[in-house]
Amino acid sequence: VSPLIGSQLLTDSAPEVGEDAVTSVEAPIPPPAMTEEERQELQEELLKVEDEIQTLSQVLVAKEKQVADIKRKLGITPLNELKQNISKTWQEVTTSTAYKRTSETLSQAGLKATAAFSTVGSAISRKLEDTKMTPTASPTEPANLDSSSATTESLLSQPEPTTEGETPVH
Repeated sequence: VSPLIGSQLLTDSAPEVGEDAVTSVEAPIPPPAMTEEERQELQEELLKVEDEIQTLSQVLVAKEKQVADIKRKLGITPLNELKQNISKTWQEVTTSTAYKRTSETLSQAGLKATAAFSTVGSAISRKLEDTKMTPTASPTEPANLDSSSATTESLLSQPEPTTEGETPVH
């Protein structure tokens, strides 16, 4: 069996239980262009970088604790921070060009809609005034309307009745 076929079999095989997917893809043999010395240097560099990452993680945790302690002493609570962040974000949004354009467009649309509703309202009012219904006598009661108005007129034109012996005061 050639080494090429052997490495293909190893890389194409399914990983063992608990085996990392990365290690199952990597070739178990170092590339032929790399010497043992180069490989050793890379291993040392890898350990050094991993150690730096661990140190930086520890420093980050310590700095986060320090920030939390300072904020607690200043009375800055997570809720206050959230409010400040929201306020800052809202301010950034309202000062953005897109927000200003949208706001202006909506304002103009509102003015146009108000004007349109006003025009429609005026037209409806004029139409109602034009077709305003005046009260007229119903065709079944013309005599009643005439007699009641005549009765009212006769009562107004006649002098008030006086009792005997009294003279009317004018």
